[in-house]
Amino acid sequence: MSSSSTAKTTVPFWFGGFSASVATVCTHPLDLVKVRLQTTQTKGRGMVRTLFHVARSEGLPALFNGLSASLLRQATYSTVRFGTYDYIKHELSKDHEGPVPLYKMLIAASSAGLVGGAFGNPADIVNVRMQNDGQLPLDKRRNYKHALDGLLRISREEGVSTLFRGLGPNTNRAILMTCSQLASYDAFKQFLLSTPYFQESTTTHFAASLLAGVFATTVCSPVDVIKTRIMNSSKGGKYKNAVDALVQTVRHEGMRALFKGWLPSFSRLGPHTIITFMVLEKISIYYRSRHPA
Repeated sequence: MSSSSTAKTTVPFWFGGFSASVATVCTHPLDLVKVRLQTTQTKGRGMVRTLFHVARSEGLPALFNGLSASLLRQATYSTVRFGTYDYIKHELSKDHEGPVPLYKMLIAASSAGLVGGAFGNPADIVNVRMQNDGQLPLDKRRNYKHALDGLLRISREEGVSTLFRGLGPNTNRAILMTCSQLASYDAFKQFLLSTPYFQESTTTHFAASLLAGVFATTVCSPVDVIKTRIMNSSKGGKYKNAVDALVQTVRHEGMRALFKGWLPSFSRLGPHTIITFMVLEKISIYYRSRHPA
């Protein structure tokens, strides 16, 4: 993600993953609450009640359960998708003057989401399980020590193929997320800059990232719910595949269940998107000042 669509200096590939990792440390408790709400079939417990319930029953450190897996996920998923998006967008537009057309952003974002989702799937499996572990009965908890322990134990106990469970909905979500987050950020930013009220500034970066966060949360919520439920299930669990999970969820809980956890999703994704792009813009601007084209 460049600070300007027409910037000539390309920032390092890993800047996106680093920025997303900073955001993850800040928003991890909200992500944990989102996973808890998406995997429970109990009605009536909202975001705030779930947050306090976890802190009271499991202790404050439990709000950061799975942080190592979240960081590993960002180091794989976000690094790959941000870097791939920037590279493809640059290649598609290097002979193009002016703002990058939206359709080229969407092509770049779809490709980047597909690759990033596949790379991040194993860490995402561990992340979902570690965050959800605290609400399972004691005899059913996995008790992974950290992300690498989770990867090793899943491979040994359930087979390496388990690390790619939910790959379909996860890559679909990654494509939707990358299009609705990265491409929409660029599109919102271009729109704001085209008005007489905004210029390249922190205010513009904040407004564009906030809009991108709202858009991404709404678009990705149904796929995110199904992905989370499949990943949290054990081998031979209640869902045969993504379609079966979708059908069962709607049949037993209604269409609204597909947006279960929307508020905590936005409460997490909104600040996460804002922090990610604000950090990315700042380090990109600094990098370009030190390495002019």
